[in-house]
Formats: sequence, structure tokens, C-alpha cells
Amino acid sequence: MRILDDVKLDYQDVLLRPKRSTLSSRKDVLIERSFTFYHSPKKWTGVPIMTANMATCGTFEMAHIFSKYKMITTFHKYYSIDDYVRFFKTFNNPDYICYTTGIREQDIKQLKLMKNKGLLDKFSFICIDVPNGYLQTFLDDIKIVRKMCPKHIIIAGNVVTNEITEEIILAGADIVKIGIGPGAACTTRKMTGVGYPQLSAVIECADSAHGLSNERGVGRIIADGGQQYTSDIAKAFCGGADFNMCGSLFSGFEQSNGETIEKEGKKYKEYFGSSSNKAMEEFYGKKEKHRASEGRYTLIPYKGDIHEFLQDLFGSLRSTATYIGARQLKEFPKRATFVKVNRQLTSYLEKYDTGE
Repeated sequence: MRILDDVKLDYQDVLLRPKRSTLSSRKDVLIERSFTFYHSPKKWTGVPIMTANMATCGTFEMAHIFSKYKMITTFHKYYSIDDYVRFFKTFNNPDYICYTTGIREQDIKQLKLMKNKGLLDKFSFICIDVPNGYLQTFLDDIKIVRKMCPKHIIIAGNVVTNEITEEIILAGADIVKIGIGPGAACTTRKMTGVGYPQLSAVIECADSAHGLSNERGVGRIIADGGQQYTSDIAKAFCGGADFNMCGSLFSGFEQSNGETIEKEGKKYKEYFGSSSNKAMEEFYGKKEKHRASEGRYTLIPYKGDIHEFLQDLFGSLRSTATYIGARQLKEFPKRATFVKVNRQLTSYLEKYDTGE
């Protein structure tokens, strides 16, 4: 047994210190980025924000919207091959969609069928998604998928520590998904006691990933989950994240998946984690006896049209940039200084703002 004494931080533990800026307008801030990768020969340009691969937001409907903003939709794992065939009759923009697979036998079987039918060629990204990225079988499957798909940009996770981040990249991934338990619909920390404060995980894993480089590019990471506010996306970028992946922030909208429910005159949308009882029963038919639910089902207030929110999101990132003096998104880590804050005061102010 060991106890690590150094303090680890979540997004709400810090604020960004403002700095002198030569920017005259938020319009001058560039929030698109271009990336090269450690394995894939592809080059990608866009706004490096993506939906989580959840049934409530990783949908075909979102892809039609997000692609217009040059953002990525990471599809959930429950679409069939026939679903994809129908989808690609109306969509052709591989740079802004990501196919998600697990490591179960049926997941790998569908991945091979997708490749044989030429459907994988319609994606730039493949996400290998598991709740526990520390399993040796996970590393073995990354090698299999890399051999099968040598040109794709491969995302793999989830993990929260620097050593395994390096191993996953060396095994064949281009981007490592960082986060265990920070998401609004995830109960892993409560159920298992396992996790890592998200901002510190992002900072430490980004440092390790970016230390791996070759003639093609460097290792990359995604900050996956825990972003309660648009400011948390900015904090993740300042901490070194190359991409941000969000679930709850992109759920609850008219265009989000999940049933719309009215209660006491107010509208709500369903929101649930991929490891929740609802997801396991709805998409797999049952919850296996050896498993515990590590996700929750809840209703979140209906948020209206997502287009307005996306405009606010872009505006908030540009505003952060003007406060810290960054002319483009890739300058965020160089310009950022985090200030640790009193969590009790922060909690009080949040309750005051919401009228609780």
C-alpha cells in the first residue's frame, strides 16, 4: 500500500490568471488547429472538440451538425452495419466522424466486416473504447486494430496515468483518451474507488504523450469528461489537452438523442452512461451477473437548439484567449497560469449563481 501526498486537481480547483494581451478583438482568435500524428499519415484540421461516444450525443443527427462546425462526432457502439450503410447515403465527410469499437469478440467481428465492406474508409478516426485501459488484452487489441487499419487515426482509452499513456501510443494509438470517473453519468469512482482528478490527469498524460515523437508527429491526448462548464474545456486545453470530449454538455438539446419527457410543466431529456443499467439492458439485452453498473440514468433540463450553445462555446474559448493573451488555440498551454482556489468558496459561489 502506498499513499501519494502531492495534491491533484480537478477543473473546479483552479482559475486562469489573466495576462496582458495585444489582441484587440475576440474575432482575431483562431480556434481551429491542425494536427499530425505518431502513427497515422493523415493530417487533420478543425475545432478539436468532439462528442463522447454515448447514445445521447454520439449520433448520426449530431454528425450532420458538428461537421458543419468542423467538430468531431464520436459515434456510440450500438449502430449496426445496416445503420451505417443508410447513414452514408446522406453523409460524406470522413474528417469529422469517428467509428467506435470495443474489444469484445463481436466488436472486433463488426470492425472487420466494416472494413471488408469499405465502410471504414469513410472514417478518418477509429476509437477503441473500454472503461479500463490498463488491461493487457486492451494493448494487444490496439496492435491488432493498428495492423488492420494502418492509415486511420486511432483513439484508445480510458486511462489517467502517464506511463500507460506512453504504452498505448507505442502499441499503435495516435490519441489516448484520458479520464476515469469524471463524467456526469459515470459512477466508477463511487462504485470502485478508482480514479484521478481530471485536470492533473490531463496535465501529466499530455506531458508524456507529447514526449513521444517521430518524423510523422507526436502523441496526442483527449480530455474525456468532467467538463461541467465551457470554461472547463478551456482549462483542459490550457492543461495540454489536444482534444476535448464531452457528453453531458452536448446532451439535452433538441438534436440530442434520448426521450423528451415533461414533468410538472417542464421539459427534460434522458441522459445515461454507457455502463448504466439502462444502456446494458437496452443495447445488450441484459446486465451480466458479473458486472455492476458504473453509470447512471438521469433526466437533464431540456436545453433547446444546440446551434446557439455551440456559438456560445466558441465565444467562450475566444474570450479565454483574450484574457490570457493567446492568439490561437495551440498557444493556450504556453499562455496559461493556473491559480489554485478555495473549493469551499467556489462551491458557495456556484450555489449562489444557481439560486440554490
